Amino acid sequence: MAGLLDLGYVGFYAVGAYSLAILTSQHATVPWLLSIPISVGVSMLAGLLLGAPTLRLRGDYLAIVTLGFGEIIRLLAKSSSWMGEQSGIGNIKSPPNIGPIKFSGTIQERNIAFYYLAVTFVIVVFFFLRRLESSRVGRSWTAIREDEDAAELMGVPTFKFKLWAFAIGAGIGGLSGTLYASNVRFINPDNFQLKLSILFLAAVVLGGPGNMVGVMFGAVAVSYLPERLRFLNTSRYFWFGVVLMVMMVFRPQGLLPRKLRARIKPRDSDVPAFVDVSEGDPDLEGGSHGTATA
Repeated sequence: MAGLLDLGYVGFYAVGAYSLAILTSQHATVPWLLSIPISVGVSMLAGLLLGAPTLRLRGDYLAIVTLGFGEIIRLLAKSSSWMGEQSGIGNIKSPPNIGPIKFSGTIQERNIAFYYLAVTFVIVVFFFLRRLESSRVGRSWTAIREDEDAAELMGVPTFKFKLWAFAIGAGIGGLSGTLYASNVRFINPDNFQLKLSILFLAAVVLGGPGNMVGVMFGAVAVSYLPERLRFLNTSRYFWFGVVLMVMMVFRPQGLLPRKLRARIKPRDSDVPAFVDVSEGDPDLEGGSHGTATA
């Protein structure tokens, strides 16, 4: 929503999955319900630790750094005994049964149960982000996405809001990882390769940056298209890339273009009463105070 090019999203996905796996495996006794907020918190902390020194970067430079983060997490999991190394972590706990919704039943019952759980997660996250979008935080993210320099000139603390966006995005990625780990009940480093980050980015490209409904359609598309192109064998990802490039050229706003308001009326509290424009500008030194009234 803030327009940050993050290619290491799979790293936060892995942090959430491994956090839940470590907390709920046979060597730990943390209840599943308690492990979810802990895992999300660890993912958000990882986002803060990564974002604090790197969010001064923009564009391709930020993408390269975040790309490296995703690979570092995977290699760390591959070489750390407490993360299972290449063998991974198994016997991960499933959520507790809720009436007729059984997470520990037959395969069909588990699939249905996790479907409802995934839908619940999506609805909760969607409405949470909708609330953020209509708040001051969301408006600041929109300003940063459209023109970061202009946002800074308008007094938006861009670094703070970008760090918030990074942390919240990391938390959502970690939440997705917990759902994945709970479903498959076994994870290893091979589950968190770079191609997942590419698919996440592709969903945003297809849906349109900043458009949550569009991104959900994009996520469905990136899950559906590669499977429908499976008959192409190894070249299916090539053709999938061709589809993405065509989208970026002919429909850069995504499958569902975001409807921009024709008229933006800011709140009075958001408009500064005075703006100092004279400091360091010789053309304005002749003014009485160098201050303009907004």
